[in-house]
Amino acid sequence: MANNQHETVLVADDHGLYRSGFGFLLRDRMGFRSVIEAATFDAALDRLAETPNVELALFDLAMPGISGPEGLSVVKETYPGIRVAIVSGSEERTDVVKAVAMGLNGYVPKSLGDDEIVGALQDILDGRVFVPRFMTSGANAPPARASAPEQPNPSKGDPGGGATYKSISPRQRDVLDCVRRGLSNKEIARELEIAEGTVKIHLAALFSHFGARNRTELATRS
Repeated sequence: MANNQHETVLVADDHGLYRSGFGFLLRDRMGFRSVIEAATFDAALDRLAETPNVELALFDLAMPGISGPEGLSVVKETYPGIRVAIVSGSEERTDVVKAVAMGLNGYVPKSLGDDEIVGALQDILDGRVFVPRFMTSGANAPPARASAPEQPNPSKGDPGGGATYKSISPRQRDVLDCVRRGLSNKEIARELEIAEGTVKIHLAALFSHFGARNRTELATRS
């Protein structure tokens, strides 16, 4: 049982069984009084906006609606008092490097044992940035994938490709429709009844998804 007491943690993952097991670990081993759960990125943003005293927010990279570490960097900017980290099944070095470059507080592989996960999250709560051991230990590092010449990515920034309206989350579609109508962030927040910070996070994800640099490009490319 944990000696320290923490207030609230968010676990955002689309696997219900994992959320439940992880929630038990966070309560029993780390002393969190409350664990809030979300199965999609949209739901996670809603939980953050409506829940006070969140100390730690943990996101899976493969959950619906998320746009990778880039989208989470805006979560961190919007909620500077919350430690934001990735807990993922991916052990790709590029994912870890992106997470750290985006200013996140850590990257925790799901393959770690319970004790290692607890230690990693405690490091994050103590203000340190956690990266997995394989990033600093060449002997145990997973083989890196060979770099290939960059090809146009139809899901990001290729106006003639496959970045489509159907491939974004329902809440992102709502935000995009409002952008097309010329609404400001404040007006979008009022119409959709969400926090203005949440609007900014969705916009950042949309800009990344469609490869747009501003709202005009976003409206025309989508």
